[in-house]
Amino acid sequence: MGNFNIIEVETARQIKQWLDFPAKLYKKDPYYVRPLDNEVEGIFDKSKNKLFRHGDAIRFLLTDKNNNIVGRIAAFYDKKTSSTYEKEENGQPTGGCGFFDCIDDQEAANTLFDAAKEWNLKQGMEAMDGPVNFGDRDYFWGCLYEGFTDPVYNMPYNYPYYSKLFENYGFQVFFKQLTYRRTFQLGGLDPILHKKAERFYGNNNYSFEIINMKKIDKYADDFLTVYNKAWGSIPGSTKLTRQHAIGLLNSLKPVIDPRLMHFAYHIDENGNKEAIGFFLLMIDLNQIYKGLNGKMHLFNKLRVLWRIKVTKVCNRAISLVFGIIPEYRGKGLEAGLVCSLESQHKKRRFKYKDLQLNWIGDFNPPMMKIAESAGAEIYKTHITYRYLFDRNKPFTRAKLQKNR
Repeated sequence: MGNFNIIEVETARQIKQWLDFPAKLYKKDPYYVRPLDNEVEGIFDKSKNKLFRHGDAIRFLLTDKNNNIVGRIAAFYDKKTSSTYEKEENGQPTGGCGFFDCIDDQEAANTLFDAAKEWNLKQGMEAMDGPVNFGDRDYFWGCLYEGFTDPVYNMPYNYPYYSKLFENYGFQVFFKQLTYRRTFQLGGLDPILHKKAERFYGNNNYSFEIINMKKIDKYADDFLTVYNKAWGSIPGSTKLTRQHAIGLLNSLKPVIDPRLMHFAYHIDENGNKEAIGFFLLMIDLNQIYKGLNGKMHLFNKLRVLWRIKVTKVCNRAISLVFGIIPEYRGKGLEAGLVCSLESQHKKRRFKYKDLQLNWIGDFNPPMMKIAESAGAEIYKTHITYRYLFDRNKPFTRAKLQKNR
């Protein structure tokens, strides 16, 4: 027997221990912000997470010889969507592991990784990605590798030694997720960006607008149209339903700032408008949730409301999603949407001083160029690792995308 014991999470007490462990591990770290328990727990709720229809998940705790909890992990697979199951050319069915937190001990980490690997092997998987989420890529995805400062909402935060634990086990870099940052105190946008936007700005066949909160269902339909054309066929994403789109925007309604939600339209000869792109940002909820200890009881709900409406502590905007339908990619519409945001910044009472464009894959050079043209620089790097169970099989990184 080794120095550590792996325990499958089954009881209510074990679930609480699994949720609480990171807060204990990071109790002396001033940057750590505990995610809301209900948001994390929803991922493992079969009544809420539709991926359980064609996949499964399991959670483990790790204890030492004194029965102290020293680590946790989750493992999952999904046979239908490509978020954790990929059939690539010369590829393999790939499961996932995530929500990994551990003391700085390689044997402890290896015990957790072994548990996730063995479980994925039993499900027919031949590899696993990590740390990832049992759901969309924009939540709880990636190992923080560079930029150990204030984490933004839904982007993982971890100690610097985590990457060493993954790599020493045998995980290899599948792709990097870059967070670009710029402050609004800097100068304007790159003139090249304005030049690219000219085709759309001032052209009566196109329009840009910010969301109207009184017509939330209408914008949900526009969001659905663009999202499914832009992202529905990309590995790691699934097509949305109208119910999902409306539910998403309605769930964000209490914290939406319309000045951060931008849509682009094509106007035909009859005056009909078709949504062709969006650039949606949101306030960084981590600035509001910090200190809540993952709980959203009545008192904390009042604290959140006070912080949003009265103290207005949030001065950071973060990217939610950027999408353009295929016909308009690489033609300047990206620049037009960024310029639309700039037009709001020039108005009074625009309180945001910090903009972070998170989750830009290093496999997406066009989006990297847009971020750089907007005056942003790489601020943080997360890594999605992949571990091949057959250690003799050649490893390949994620393929480059064009005009996404």
